[in-house]
Amino acid sequence: MKKPIDNFWNLKLASVKESLENNNFEVFIAQNAKQAKDIAVNDIIPKLDIKSVSWGGSMSFVATGLFHELKDNPDIKVLNTFDRTLSKEEMMDLRRQSLMVDLFITGTNAVTEQGQLVNLDMMGNRVAAIMWGPKTVLLVIGRNKITSDLEEAMFRIKNYAAPVNTMNLDKKTPCSKTGVCHDCDSPDRICNYWTITEKSFVKKRIKIILVNEDLGF
Repeated sequence: MKKPIDNFWNLKLASVKESLENNNFEVFIAQNAKQAKDIAVNDIIPKLDIKSVSWGGSMSFVATGLFHELKDNPDIKVLNTFDRTLSKEEMMDLRRQSLMVDLFITGTNAVTEQGQLVNLDMMGNRVAAIMWGPKTVLLVIGRNKITSDLEEAMFRIKNYAAPVNTMNLDKKTPCSKTGVCHDCDSPDRICNYWTITEKSFVKKRIKIILVNEDLGF
């Protein structure tokens, strides 16, 4: 067989897509980050009545270029939670407002082969928006986030995604120095809110683009 690795991932993504769709998510498959942006811009957003948009922290979202595509859109009210010129109080208020936008875009820490989304948040604004508030949620998920089950998903998050994210954010936590979770009490701890999203309610409210390349942490 030619290109067995490509064939493997095509089969894997198709299987995960089916599992997610059985759980009421609407799912698209992109071969790379650029195609993920094109799907969002051409196939998803035009079918929605979007007057406001915001996002939660997600390297996968940034990698697609969607951030730059949307942040200066004159036709949409953009709540830019990546704006580092804002004060801490202004940023917190913006994150609260983001729970009521028409479209919220982010990623996920893990997705199981059974079609469950698994996340671990510091403040909870990202997972709160996934669960309730925004009319539509769009998740961009690289193939590296796929895990066999919930146990593997939680292990991946605690022992890879969280330590790498603390390093990226320059957090003063033990795992940022050792690369291993210490279940710490650090003021900078980012592991505070676990969520497992079994299904999308309302059906297709949560839309997912599975990307056939590694994205984010």
